[in-house]
Amino acid sequence: MIAGIVLAAGRSRRMGEPKPFLRLGGASFLERAVAALRQGGCGGVWVVAGADEVGARVAEAAAALGARVAISAEPEQVDSLRIGLHALPDDAEAAAVLPVDVPEVDAAAVRAVTEAFLRTRAPVVVPGREGRHGHPVLFARATWPELHGHLAEGARTVVHAHAADRVEVPVPALADDVDTPDDLRRLHARAP
Repeated sequence: MIAGIVLAAGRSRRMGEPKPFLRLGGASFLERAVAALRQGGCGGVWVVAGADEVGARVAEAAAALGARVAISAEPEQVDSLRIGLHALPDDAEAAAVLPVDVPEVDAAAVRAVTEAFLRTRAPVVVPGREGRHGHPVLFARATWPELHGHLAEGARTVVHAHAADRVEVPVPALADDVDTPDDLRRLHARAP
């Protein structure tokens, strides 16, 4: 089984409001992320929420979407990723990881990554375009101990460590992170 992990424990400081509840195309970022992972081939979806009041709202919304919830007291993405990995069942062969602030990732992008993993059993699978990588990033179970080690660049450290054996799935475009109000305005300006 390939699990999906939504990283939603950040503090959204630069945005000024909780990113999981921002909206695009009639759905919240959290709803979009859970749907993309579920429809993209993940056998279960885990949402990592913060341990504060906003995190409680995220956890409640995630549970209402049928996702399982893990709580992280640490806002750093790599710490949330570790909490999410720890929550997964023993039969999870891999985890497709999607930060909640990349709302343009759709089921097709997730499916491309999960199918590439099932075909190749690569340790890391990423969508790629013109030498850049995007989301979601799939980590096979064999890499999880590495993700629990010292990571100078967070999970990117493991992606780079597997440059020789990772699989890059070509995609027409890479989805942008939405970190600031300006990013959100640009996102809405180009949305259909």
